[in-house]
Amino acid sequence: MYLRNIKLWNFRKFGSAEASDYQTDPHLDLHFTKGLNVIIGENDSGKTAIVDAIKLVLKTHSYDYIRVEDKDFHNNANRFRIELIFIDLSPNEAKNFTQWLGWYEKEGVKIPFLKLNYDANRQGKKILPADVKAGVDEDGYLLPAEAKEYLKATYLKPLRDAENELIAKRNSRLSQILLGDEAFKGKEDDNELLQIFSGLKNQLETFFNDVDEAGKAKLGKQIKDRIDSYIKPFYGQDKETEFDATSNDIKSILEKLTLSLKDEPNPGLGTLNRLFMAAELLHLNKSNWTGLRLGLVEELEAHLHPQAQMQVIEAFQNHSNIQLILTTHSPNLASKLKLKNLIICNNGTAFPMGATYTKLANENYKFLERFLDSTKANLFFAKGVILVEGWAEEILLPSIAKAIGINLTEKGVSIVNIGHTGFDHYANIFLRQKGPNMSTPVAVITDSDIREYQKQLNLDASGKPNKDSKGKYKYDFVKIDVENETQLELAKIIGKSKENVIYFPAPNWTLEYSLFKSTCITEVFQNAVKGIHTYTDWTTDFEKTLAEKLINKGLKKTEIAYQLANLIEGDIKKEERMIQNIDEATDTINYLIKAIKYASRV
Repeated sequence: MYLRNIKLWNFRKFGSAEASDYQTDPHLDLHFTKGLNVIIGENDSGKTAIVDAIKLVLKTHSYDYIRVEDKDFHNNANRFRIELIFIDLSPNEAKNFTQWLGWYEKEGVKIPFLKLNYDANRQGKKILPADVKAGVDEDGYLLPAEAKEYLKATYLKPLRDAENELIAKRNSRLSQILLGDEAFKGKEDDNELLQIFSGLKNQLETFFNDVDEAGKAKLGKQIKDRIDSYIKPFYGQDKETEFDATSNDIKSILEKLTLSLKDEPNPGLGTLNRLFMAAELLHLNKSNWTGLRLGLVEELEAHLHPQAQMQVIEAFQNHSNIQLILTTHSPNLASKLKLKNLIICNNGTAFPMGATYTKLANENYKFLERFLDSTKANLFFAKGVILVEGWAEEILLPSIAKAIGINLTEKGVSIVNIGHTGFDHYANIFLRQKGPNMSTPVAVITDSDIREYQKQLNLDASGKPNKDSKGKYKYDFVKIDVENETQLELAKIIGKSKENVIYFPAPNWTLEYSLFKSTCITEVFQNAVKGIHTYTDWTTDFEKTLAEKLINKGLKKTEIAYQLANLIEGDIKKEERMIQNIDEATDTINYLIKAIKYASRV
């Protein structure tokens, strides 16, 4: 079985100031997949709240101290409700919950499901006692302790102390894991380890009572005799001490074990963290268990370098018989995952990325699984996203934003350079099949790509093509009227805008051509171009020469963008600035300004 759905009413971030119906219209209604689920999103987006809600209902195998607190109630609400639904129960699992099961029909077959609910209330500062209930009706019925044992989850906290969990100590997590394994469970009185420690007991007795051939006490007996010399005055001359190993039951023996990595004498936190997770996987995959196999891991990347993160998440994706619900802040992990396993927390709700929820087509999923690297995966954690075609826009936009008083980093805006014009692959991540819709503002900046110059063969008086001294054809670059064509193309691009994804096309051909046409930035742009293309004659007709280089793909766009960005940021520091306020109504780079402001929510 696995956790299919969680519903929350007025639990922490997921709530409303309006009166709530605690049976319908939940503030969070989230579906999980059968295997791996990774919850991502910006800070304070609700990732931990989802995990904590699950823990509160199920409790954990490691007996973490979990109780309802005031912070669990949304704002001033005096009640919250958590509802969990489990499906795909095997007969062996279903028998543990027979009287609480519900049934639904699929393709003419009756299939069982288990619904749990936890309803908490408070009066003023007093939190009233509550317990987990199960059943299909509104209130459900109390679950006995035995049934609850089959529903416990495995939990790894965010800043986990892996070393402390793996060392020998009373009630160590390692001993708990091993006790639940088929190698030890049910064999507490007949196990090879008991024989090993029984032999140790005899050896200890011999060590502390042994004498040499001359009858002289050996080292162990010498120690015992010295202690006896202190004990006899306390009790009497007929009393003596006895050294013994602690109790030889299997639990005590397992509590003496420490797990480490071979040939790693001083393992670091990352190594210990992976070792701890491996031990928990042993527990989750134990064969003699007919209960829930659910692992909750917060901040999976804790203490792991990027390559180790990749290895761990790849390994987790191969465990299909257990369910894992993880949280992460790592773009490295997000880029390695299959998109269907991601859940994005945003604006008080959570959005699964499976094909039944997004407007991503099959080819979009295949493309993103191949090309969504760690840099582009920043979009999952951003408060706003700007998608751009290439390096020039990525380099230039932060500087232009600063020039108008916006710091994109402070605003939590990610600029994602997709390296082409296939924006749908990325934009459709943020579009949903049905509500609620995502609220992350996504600005798509693209060129209109309507050339304002035409490349034509240079002809002689008879109409034959002229050639240069090297025998190559000569060409002329002629300006043409493309006003109507441009307006039609701009309308077509803008028409792609949907919901929170808005397109901002360049009104003049390309980014570089629009920069040249800009009344406020043309001088700085021309200086940057001339500084890069020092061997080009720009004095005769700058616009025509620029068009020629754009058409012949000879313009060094990235280098010019770097130079222009430096000039803009240098200009910002000057008392008398060259770049004046940009007229958003008429300037040709107003599309950049509008995109920046939209993504920044300004």
